[in-house]
Amino acid sequence: MKPRKPSGIVYEVDLTRIQGDGNFSCPNCGVSISPEDETEDVYRIVETKVKGETLEELKIQCNRCGSKIRVIGFLSLDRDVS
Repeated sequence: MKPRKPSGIVYEVDLTRIQGDGNFSCPNCGVSISPEDETEDVYRIVETKVKGETLEELKIQCNRCGSKIRVIGFLSLDRDVS
């Protein structure tokens, strides 16, 4: 049985607040979401926001439960690498 799709809820994940290599769990159903996954089996990219040439934000959708997730924190991570 699939978890119910939340109506109108957009979760937010701040990459600067997670530990490790960028993997995080869907805030609704708990499926593991990896930035390394390019298959779109677990999630799909719905929208990207870019500032200059740097990724600012991604909106993704979990394929398991349909949750929309706003992934932020890319700008801070980019500054930390420089």
